[in-house]
Amino acid sequence: MKTLSLKLDEDIFQEAEEIISKMNIARNRYINEAVSVYNLFNKRLMLKKQLAKESNLTKEDSLEILQEFEKLLDES
Repeated sequence: MKTLSLKLDEDIFQEAEEIISKMNIARNRYINEAVSVYNLFNKRLMLKKQLAKESNLTKEDSLEILQEFEKLLDES
């Protein structure tokens, strides 16, 4: 486990403290879970962007292939 120093905006800290006290969990556990959820969110966001980029790269090729198939069907 890594140790780090963290600075939070006062309002974020107070809100977290209220939630932590109601949930009755340790601050470290709460922050670990929050970072884990945020990591998952960002991984999915990056994957979505990558898939959109790759989809755009293949879109033109797919249209060309479809047009070639349509020409073959028209010829038969």
